[in-house]
Amino acid sequence: MAAYIVTYDLQKAGQNYHCLKEKLENFPRHWHMQGSVWIIESGKTAHSIRNDLMSCLDRNDNLLVAKLQGEAAWSGFKPNESEWIKSILSVQL
Repeated sequence: MAAYIVTYDLQKAGQNYHCLKEKLENFPRHWHMQGSVWIIESGKTAHSIRNDLMSCLDRNDNLLVAKLQGEAAWSGFKPNESEWIKSILSVQL
């Protein structure tokens, strides 16, 4: 399985945060790391994940799904959160 970072910006119209949250929580391993930022693990492609999440968006909303791999740096997370990120990145190398 690959790890993906999912970020979104819901504009004014529907702001269907509940729909996105529900779909993202359905991934076996997921972490709502910041306001509109999640890390998920999936056997699907980024395109497929994006397509699945599109039903929660309005036409003016923004969404990014990107595979996590290689180098990364971060600060301020709990040790178990940091260890999970490290384990995800080491699998991708």
